[in-house]
Amino acid sequence: MPPAATPIKVDAQTDQLISHAAHFFGRSKKDIVDLAVREYIENHRAELQESVTRALQQLDGTVAGSVSLLTGMSRAELDNLGGLADR
Repeated sequence: MPPAATPIKVDAQTDQLISHAAHFFGRSKKDIVDLAVREYIENHRAELQESVTRALQQLDGTVAGSVSLLTGMSRAELDNLGGLADR
């Protein structure tokens, strides 16, 4: 069974660009967005991989590691606020 399509929201100017591209390329708006997202991710794959690697390095199985990743605060900043007890 194919995955269900989910709506995305874009501003009016972006929607107009998508509509024009779809018209002039003879494709659906859905196809234009799909291709654009795939191309963007492919062109930024190295940055994405770097971000994933950094996140995985923070997730060391501790509560402090999880809070650090979710808040963007360093371990030192968390410790300055009283730290976290790991379970």
